[in-house]
Amino acid sequence: MDKVVLAYSGGLDTSIIVKWLQDTYQCEVITFTADIGQGEEVEPARAKAKAAGVKQIFIEDLREEFARDFVFPMFR
Repeated sequence: MDKVVLAYSGGLDTSIIVKWLQDTYQCEVITFTADIGQGEEVEPARAKAKAAGVKQIFIEDLREEFARDFVFPMFR
């Protein structure tokens, strides 16, 4: 396994998993963070991933899709 994509929140669990994947599988870890409106938590997640040696960090703005596909239907 050369690369692993990790759904990354920047929290303790996923931050530990980054290092575990790197050490256990000697693979490149790529992180993906979905911004669904959590605001100021997104940029610290980027900084933590970078500090862990992650070279490819993807943060996708999914606020509109989340509201349209999940929040609004919940209220109906």
